Amino acid sequence: MAENHTTATNKPVPYSTGDSKITETTVAELRELAGRYPEARSALLPMLHLVQSVEGRVTPEGIEVCAEVLGLTGAEVSAVATFYTMYKRRPVGEYHVGVCTNTLCAIMGGDLIFDRLKQHLDVGNDETTEDGKITLEHLECNAACDYAPVMMVNWEFFDDMTPESATQLVDDLREGTEVKSPRGATVCTWREAERVLAGFPDGRADEGPTGGKATLAGLRLARERNWTAPASNRSGSAPAPQETVSPEAAAGPRPEDQPGRESQAVHTDDPRKED
Repeated sequence: MAENHTTATNKPVPYSTGDSKITETTVAELRELAGRYPEARSALLPMLHLVQSVEGRVTPEGIEVCAEVLGLTGAEVSAVATFYTMYKRRPVGEYHVGVCTNTLCAIMGGDLIFDRLKQHLDVGNDETTEDGKITLEHLECNAACDYAPVMMVNWEFFDDMTPESATQLVDDLREGTEVKSPRGATVCTWREAERVLAGFPDGRADEGPTGGKATLAGLRLARERNWTAPASNRSGSAPAPQETVSPEAAAGPRPEDQPGRESQAVHTDDPRKED
């Protein structure tokens, strides 16, 4: 008997729906991915992302075709697909909304945001709204603690969130309003994001900054105070430091950069600074 999963609407979702959307074009792209690696099986992770971009989840048919292309067993592919949380066995909505509930984000408001969204969307963790627009999930560390509490929509960052801004965000997504990450990137659909993760660029890699002012605050302080890295322990002199970001990018954070969070801004005239 096929395994069933239950969605937020309590309607069973068959493990296999029997209507796979994997085509010969998909198979050709899977083979292309396998050919990018010296060991073909190294392509399994991007291949599973490609399956999700087509199927909306990792389906039995997707597992079988990956196994066939790579010369693996279905069990070997399933072991990978069920180990990593970015691979979904249930259908994902048009937008995957993740709320970080790890320690720092939680105490900064992440738990409140997640609870508010569950009530607002009438779903639980890892469930999808009835209109198929939003899948809500609590996430572990998003590696953006300097902007806590943090959310992600299809893996794009949304920083310094509140319960109010979070509900407005999901409302905009459901209404079809164009949404941009505070870091500049325009939010695409989950399936489009999965195709990019598979290794097929959408031409927007440079849309938005890669590091914000809060992230670069340490670099700014090091320059202001003439801090340098310790000399290399290896023989020979340490390599000369290289310019990695523009001075403008390294200038924050400042109160004007983060309205309402002036108490967290770092100033060079801070009396608590080191001598």
